[in-house]
Amino acid sequence: MTRYDGDSERTFAALPPAHGKGFALTWWGQAWLKALEETALDLSQLKAGRRLARAGAVGAVSVRPGRITALVRGRDRTAHRADVLLEELTGDQWDRFLEMAVERAGHVAALLDREMPPHLVEDAAATGIELLPGMGDLEPQCGCEAWDHCAHTAALCYQVARLLDQDPFVLLLMRGRGERDLLNDLQARSTATAKSRPGPSDASARSEPEGVDAAEAYGMGDILPPLPALPELPKPGTPPSLDTETPAGPGVDPGALEFLAARTAVEAHRLLAEALRTDPEQHLTGTELRLDQDVVRLAAGSPVAGVAERLVDGSGRSRDGLATAVRAWRIGGVAAMAVLDEEWTVEGETLARARAALESAWEQDDRPALRAKGNRWTVVGAPEQLRLGRDGRWWPYRKERGRWAPAGGPTQDPGTALAAVRLAGEEQA
Repeated sequence: MTRYDGDSERTFAALPPAHGKGFALTWWGQAWLKALEETALDLSQLKAGRRLARAGAVGAVSVRPGRITALVRGRDRTAHRADVLLEELTGDQWDRFLEMAVERAGHVAALLDREMPPHLVEDAAATGIELLPGMGDLEPQCGCEAWDHCAHTAALCYQVARLLDQDPFVLLLMRGRGERDLLNDLQARSTATAKSRPGPSDASARSEPEGVDAAEAYGMGDILPPLPALPELPKPGTPPSLDTETPAGPGVDPGALEFLAARTAVEAHRLLAEALRTDPEQHLTGTELRLDQDVVRLAAGSPVAGVAERLVDGSGRSRDGLATAVRAWRIGGVAAMAVLDEEWTVEGETLARARAALESAWEQDDRPALRAKGNRWTVVGAPEQLRLGRDGRWWPYRKERGRWAPAGGPTQDPGTALAAVRLAGEEQA
């Protein structure tokens, strides 16, 4: 989610943990990271920054002319304000850039598609404008008072590379111009240029077809406002109270009935919400729940004491076991419960893919020692475990009071899952 504060600042919500080893998929995002890696003097700080960014330790990122800012939590969970400064373009440089862009409307069309073609950067460089940062251009400032790039500013830069992948206008804002101001300036210059050109003679007007260049029309067209967000579903209502003066019949528990009615309303609301959304990773599958699964679903609804005891008795689990199952349910529904309860043999192609994922998740000197048993890989000497679901996703687990418990949601990358385990352990410490 992005918040606009005028056109001079954009605030991006904190991104989820990064999957895999790479942070930049586009060539311009990679150029941004190259500038960081060529500037930093301490490679160990870069490595620490990658770990923090991969674990989701970077908060909301504020982007404005000349500066990016975020709160970054270190391994000790202490939050530091991290800033990275990038020199803005001068007024004269912006004038030259706009003149170049007006003459080459395809550049603007590419930006509107959230692409930064190499020839845009090359044409800008030909006019003396360096859009992408180079060695020494990313100046760090951090609350930890490090004089060079520290883990906090490095983590911020790695996270911003992901934002640049999604929208190159982020770079142009750092250089001094927001998207709307830039497009307005381009539109004004395009109109002025068109008016200043000599009109065609009558003969040429008869011979030349009317119209404009398609790329120019696309690049300089009015920017339509985004569609409004869909209205939120109303919250489920409260069932009527059964607390009347009429005594309940034999074997009827009014409190239990009220609880079941309330949980049914909540479940109906959830099913409707899932039917309306397009997210492929839904909380539950559409299959009918087994009795043991439905007991856990009800227990996740914070039942009153008497109902809670009945659910423990009917679950086939101990009190602690049901609490662990409820935690799994709240994290990932049926899929999370299956990973909690099932231990299965990983073999064949599935085993080969799992080994490849574990091999590529860490650099050689960072790879933890793992002991495998079925679909569970336990970190040697630590209360940390990775569990492989049948869908190929990795689930983080941590040992608490002698029992393995889920420590977060699933990811495609085992390195990200293990980082979630360690962050959960640090939060509990």
